[in-house]
Amino acid sequence: MSLLKKKTQDLQSKAREIILEAKDEAVNIKNQALAEMVKLDKKAQDLSKKEIDLKAKAESLTEDKKQYKKKLEKLSSLTSSEAKTELLEQIKKSGRADIARTIKEAEEEATFKAEDAAKEILVEAIRAGATDYVSEYTVSTIKIENEETKSRVIGKEGRNIRAFEKITGVDLIMDETPGEIKISSFNSTRREIARIALLRLIKDGRIQPSRIEEYVEKAKADLEKVLFQEGRRLCQSVNLFNVPRELISILGRFKFRTSYGQNMIAHTLEVVRIGTKLAQEIGANLETIKLGCLFHDIGKVLEGDGSHVELGVKLLKQYNLPKAVVDAVEQHHEDVPFSSTESILVYIADAISGARSGARRENIEEYIERIEQLEKIAMDNPEVKEAFAIQAGREIRVIVHPDKITDDGLVILATSIRDQIRDNLTYPGTVKVNVIREVRVSEIAK
Repeated sequence: MSLLKKKTQDLQSKAREIILEAKDEAVNIKNQALAEMVKLDKKAQDLSKKEIDLKAKAESLTEDKKQYKKKLEKLSSLTSSEAKTELLEQIKKSGRADIARTIKEAEEEATFKAEDAAKEILVEAIRAGATDYVSEYTVSTIKIENEETKSRVIGKEGRNIRAFEKITGVDLIMDETPGEIKISSFNSTRREIARIALLRLIKDGRIQPSRIEEYVEKAKADLEKVLFQEGRRLCQSVNLFNVPRELISILGRFKFRTSYGQNMIAHTLEVVRIGTKLAQEIGANLETIKLGCLFHDIGKVLEGDGSHVELGVKLLKQYNLPKAVVDAVEQHHEDVPFSSTESILVYIADAISGARSGARRENIEEYIERIEQLEKIAMDNPEVKEAFAIQAGREIRVIVHPDKITDDGLVILATSIRDQIRDNLTYPGTVKVNVIREVRVSEIAK
């Protein structure tokens, strides 16, 4: 029993030790938990204090914001809504400036590209319209086999040559070159009738006043057929087939008409080709361009008072041509402001054809003298400051001293210069007098 008792005591002793250890461990755990709770309470207190501080700061900032807002509104005299509107307006202005700058840059780039494209179009149009022809003058030449023919043409005591010149309205030149008779006249149609009639008379051999009159009448009738054929050929060459018959015959007169040595059929054909090319390049009305170019100079072969433009417009209106075509003819020398793209293209095509090298010829001395006389007539008036003859002498631009003449006096001065030009000069076509009075006032801001 003693051994059992001893073991029991040992177990009880160990149990007490375990219980004591457990109590100590529980105390330690409790103490640790209490310490953690203290720490957490302290952190909670710190966070609560920080939250209070942040709220106080937030309230302070809100109050400051209100104060600054009021100060700004007071300084700018604007409410919040008005300030917002003003800000948006400033943004819009800034945006518009950027847009305007972008547009300007784009326009400049487009201008450069357009200039290059325009040059290419004009060069191609000129190339497409170029024609080869020799300048014609005012003399036709007939070859004869011997000098005896000249004697027969002259006739007894010169009666044949006098009758021929009277009936035809031309001059016969016999003595300049052996083996030739020259027919001189500024009227190419009249000169052509004389040429046809004289060739037939020489071939017939019976040259006398009565026969001369007969052959001249036949030549006139034959020439009408030739004119129609030439006019029809011109229209067909530019693919126009709806032209009135009467206008075709008038167009045929171009065959025997020159302007500054430039044959009018060749010139018209060239203008139509250039105008057609330009119209195709930019998409203009092709029919209007062709008709405008075809008829732009038709007034030059018509008789009557007025410039060739006025005569041409009057004729085209009689035949009820489209208004766009009539306008193109009326505006091709800028006498009337351009009303359409087609009018501008007809003007450009005519200018290219007439201005190209070798197209036209005029006695240079007479040309210079006429230009100088035009300017001198204008400068002889004391009110005139400067005078410039432009458009190859078709226009005189007069600049006056603004303090020496009133606006009402411009009409009187222009009329006076016009009358002096008309009375003292010989010139082709018409001369336009433009008198300009300009007053300028300048100030400098410093």
